[in-house]
Amino acid sequence: MKRLGRAAAYGPGMTTDKTLSLRPIGVALAAASLGFALIQLDVTIVNVALPRIGATLGAPVDALQWVVDAYALVFAVLLLTGGLLGDRFGARRLFRIGLGVFALASLGCGAAPSAGVLIGMRAAQGVGAAAMLPSSLALLNHACHHDARLRARAVGLWTAAGGVTIAAGPLIGGLLLAVTSWRTIFLVNLPICAAGFLLTLRVDETERAPRAAHLDVTGQALAVLALAGLIGGVIELRPLGALHPLVIGAFVLALVAGAAFVRCEARSRAPMVPLGFFRLPSFAPAVGFGILANFTYYGVVFVLSLYLQRALGYSALTAGLAYLPLTATFIVSNVASGWLAGRIGTRGPMIVGALIGAAGFALLLGLGSHTPYIDMLPGFALIPLGMGLAVPAMTTTVLSTVDKSASGIAAAVLNAARQAGGAVGVAVFGAFAGNGHLVGGLHAGVLVATAAMLTAAGLAAWGIRNRQTAALRPERA
Repeated sequence: MKRLGRAAAYGPGMTTDKTLSLRPIGVALAAASLGFALIQLDVTIVNVALPRIGATLGAPVDALQWVVDAYALVFAVLLLTGGLLGDRFGARRLFRIGLGVFALASLGCGAAPSAGVLIGMRAAQGVGAAAMLPSSLALLNHACHHDARLRARAVGLWTAAGGVTIAAGPLIGGLLLAVTSWRTIFLVNLPICAAGFLLTLRVDETERAPRAAHLDVTGQALAVLALAGLIGGVIELRPLGALHPLVIGAFVLALVAGAAFVRCEARSRAPMVPLGFFRLPSFAPAVGFGILANFTYYGVVFVLSLYLQRALGYSALTAGLAYLPLTATFIVSNVASGWLAGRIGTRGPMIVGALIGAAGFALLLGLGSHTPYIDMLPGFALIPLGMGLAVPAMTTTVLSTVDKSASGIAAAVLNAARQAGGAVGVAVFGAFAGNGHLVGGLHAGVLVATAAMLTAAGLAAWGIRNRQTAALRPERA
């Protein structure tokens, strides 16, 4: 068995021969990556099946929208709670629970007799995803024993698994729909969940946060209300209008609950989100970078799906095949990001990745109502190349700022912010394309995306430090 020689700088609890085995890291990486791939797959695989779901279940367009949004909404609002519970009771245990919930919810989706049941089961999938995602990063961080180079490479491979499946989701969905029922896009999750559970049997338990015995129930409730108000308001902004009472009420709820959440966390002796995290070097800029990355990528991919199928007349399967370059370049850049971050730090890959992504978005300005596919390829290749280079480095930056025992809640803060950014991106970019002018809407969206990624590059150049100061333990926040 290979071993990496590492001095006893790891401190108590490390291997007695002062070496770090790669086998536990490999097992933790496999389990964490499988869970993340499953989560990301269900973000996009359902989109190509919506017409067939609507026809089978008699669901109107607004119900189909919630088939997509229920998953994203519940996923985002419960990520903080998932991170907290993983740190408090053990990431491995919560990861297994998340897999079980996700499997049962997927079975329910596949057997749903009505649109209402399907929406409810999609929300339940979001519960399982919220338990798995922060726990998967905590498992990785623990297995790497806070070793910067190992963690950077592991996070690069973990991100590659999610990047590939989110890009390949439309293709996988199209292939399944070509040969079988739409229900299989959910049932395919069951063997993946089983494989992930078996892998966790060989993963060591993580450290637990030394917090007070009680949970921050008030903080959790306020966080759910704030994120639900924000994301729900953005989702309903275009169909209902900005002046609709429900939209205004949702945004007021988000503002009031968000302010109350910050006040509650500042006064709590055992806060769900230690506000001291945001005073650490690089933490807040990395979270801001993640919001911009998801805002642009989720938004543009959403509009591109409409453009390919409605403006160019592609079938669901052909549109899925069109995303293949995104899958290939994600693999290359995610792996390269982990390697680079381990050698030169995270700042450089974040800056370069954001600039490459901005260039890819700008190239989409040349798309028109009769553009041949070959002309789309440069932009389709550069966007995931840049994102794949930047996102693992960003995630590594966040994990490197906090103590191992707080990995779950730090990952949850980052990913809750990213999911909120992605939901806002879909709503904003969808509004651009919702007026019947898909090409013009696409152009408006990619202009906003280009500007956002240039802003992200500046944020990384200004705020990211390659060498972190002492990691913050949760009790010192």
